[in-house]
Amino acid sequence: MSDLGPVDPGHAREAAWLTRWRLRPDGDAWTTHSSRLVPVLTADGTPAMFNLAHETEEARGAALLVALDGHGAARVLRRERRALLLERAAGQRDLVRAVRAGDDDDATRTLCAVADTLHARTDRVLERLAASDLVPLETWFGQLFAQADGLGPLHRAGADLARRLLDERRTPVILHGDLHHGNVLDFGERGWLAIDPKGLLGDAEFDVCNVLCNPSHERALVPGRLARQFEVVVGATGFAPRRLRDWLIAWSALSSTWFELDERPERAASAARIGEVAAGLAV
Repeated sequence: MSDLGPVDPGHAREAAWLTRWRLRPDGDAWTTHSSRLVPVLTADGTPAMFNLAHETEEARGAALLVALDGHGAARVLRRERRALLLERAAGQRDLVRAVRAGDDDDATRTLCAVADTLHARTDRVLERLAASDLVPLETWFGQLFAQADGLGPLHRAGADLARRLLDERRTPVILHGDLHHGNVLDFGERGWLAIDPKGLLGDAEFDVCNVLCNPSHERALVPGRLARQFEVVVGATGFAPRRLRDWLIAWSALSSTWFELDERPERAASAARIGEVAAGLAV
């Protein structure tokens, strides 16, 4: 009997995929709540990122990446079931560091530009994916609608705003669904590209709300910061300020609800506070 202890079945599956696809580890692997990520080199020495999804949400995002075909997002090199091989970000720039260095406005404009590129691919994506392969915002907001009355006033207000916005039935676009400073990376000559999409379908304004809540709740709640970046987003996108504000309140309420359900009360409170600040924006 080996004295090394039992083999982690997840790591065994990872090793099997690496062998099957002739990949060599090229750095430390890490695990998120939804996937296992391994920097690798392909058989010809090309740097890539191997992703083994643990959740259906990741698999849905992978399908969207395939359909995007490298436009505004990382290019898929290979995909089979829950295994995914992506081109690896090779650039040295980082949007979180940019914010810390005082380039908050430029980081926000970069994220808005990436969102616009993704949204512009809607028709092409829907030629390759059925609308049923994407999650409509109506469904995405389901937990807020179900939980709002048992939480706080911000949650009820956010649910009401989301319902009104959804009932207006705007022409939907494909949405990243989790667009923030850590999910848009520098791919060198290919520029800034998105990773880890959730694969949603709905109003374009929704996709930039998370930008305003990041790179952290603490940063978002610095006095005057939300108002300033809200102006930057409006200038970069041309979105109607009132509609964007209403989506931001609704998104903050949804985010806070998820944190409440995950039993993370401090994060739930700070997400709700962002929504309260957003409600006071002059539009």
